[in-house]
Amino acid sequence: MNPTLKKAAVPLLRWTVGLVVLMESIETAFDSAAIQHFTGAGLPRWVLMILSSSEIAAAIFFMVPVTAVAGGYALLVIFGLAAALHILHGQYNVGALLVYGAAVLASMADREAGTPEVTHDGR
Repeated sequence: MNPTLKKAAVPLLRWTVGLVVLMESIETAFDSAAIQHFTGAGLPRWVLMILSSSEIAAAIFFMVPVTAVAGGYALLVIFGLAAALHILHGQYNVGALLVYGAAVLASMADREAGTPEVTHDGR
């Protein structure tokens, strides 16, 4: 694989997942249809606000290199809770959460493995 591409792939994945999750969390927190759907499922609005604000914070932490691992673990917990809530309410469409979780795990595994920096001369 091209060393430059290899060096950029995981940070690009981390930023893409972080931004998508951030945008979806903000939309979920403030979209009236999402709020009505959530409260219509019998859950109080404060649960939605706690989940959304936690997900927003975790996504931001995940995008910052220094806090990426902590943000990743937080996102994995939040995705697990979200999937459990969906499944408990008969909504089995949790595929996106699984893909996001896998991307977070891949990013964390690469970071924790300490993938060496590639020098400008390819060594």
